[in-house]
Amino acid sequence: MSITYEDIVAAARRIEGYAHRTPVLTSRTANEELGAEIFFKAENMQRMGAFKFRGGFNALSRFNEAQRKAGVVAFSSGNHAQAIALSAKLLGIPATIIMPEDAPASKIAATRGYGGKVVTFDRYKEDREAIGRKLAEEQGMTLIPPYDHADVIAGQGTAAKELFEEVGELDYLFVCLGGGGLLSGSALAARALSPKCKLYGVEPEAGNDGQQSFRSGAIVHIDTPKTIADGAQTQHLGTLTFPIIQREVDDILTASDAELVDAMRFFAARMKIVVEPTGCLGFAAARKMKEQLRGRRVGVLISGGNVDIERFAALLA
Repeated sequence: MSITYEDIVAAARRIEGYAHRTPVLTSRTANEELGAEIFFKAENMQRMGAFKFRGGFNALSRFNEAQRKAGVVAFSSGNHAQAIALSAKLLGIPATIIMPEDAPASKIAATRGYGGKVVTFDRYKEDREAIGRKLAEEQGMTLIPPYDHADVIAGQGTAAKELFEEVGELDYLFVCLGGGGLLSGSALAARALSPKCKLYGVEPEAGNDGQQSFRSGAIVHIDTPKTIADGAQTQHLGTLTFPIIQREVDDILTASDAELVDAMRFFAARMKIVVEPTGCLGFAAARKMKEQLRGRRVGVLISGGNVDIERFAALLA
């Protein structure tokens, strides 16, 4: 199945009036540190606190009457869970969400708060995809995975589309990478709106399956990585996301947990915004590449801001 920029344009029409057109932030301090002009697309200010609302709402808005009645099932460590639960509530669709039992308490509470029925599992011993397929089969629900779905990818691509529409062409764009929904959607938008832009996916050092896949030319599966970037604790890229990433992305970079904490501290102290560890991946990688970025126009996609306040304080302390 080929996904194109036209699918992103169609998704943008569907989510209009439901998703926020999030702000693009700048920081003089960040510009001085990197010697570049940095544009932060603040998806931590999206509905339910992350870019995932875009893909979730786009996918559910395409359900037919029978699918709406039977309901949706999704699996997620948190942000996709909340995105599907909120989108389902807005569209009047019953939602069942499979979440790891150790997911941030705030993410589980928010998912329930949006009306989602939460089913928990052990992320280190059980297979969430198998649980999702079984529930979908038994109850006739439609399974919407967190990244490997054409409508999800198209919806996520609308964030980069908005960034380019607002600031024009860029020399570089840094996008966090878990399963690849945001990166593949951003790649399609970048190639259409800023064809010369160098595009980098960034994942946690402990979970560099995307980097291994990109360099070996085949999808690499890993054990669930131990990292503070819980939104990027994926074990592999998707069969839809990987070919787009392989074709359109310049490289996959990594950031350590310590570098993510430094970036969280920068966002909180200098820009007065709360960014979850996963949302810091792009900026953490850009900071390490400042020699190359000097004098350039650089986009950084902040993916979300859903982090327990106690955990946020503990990490910064």
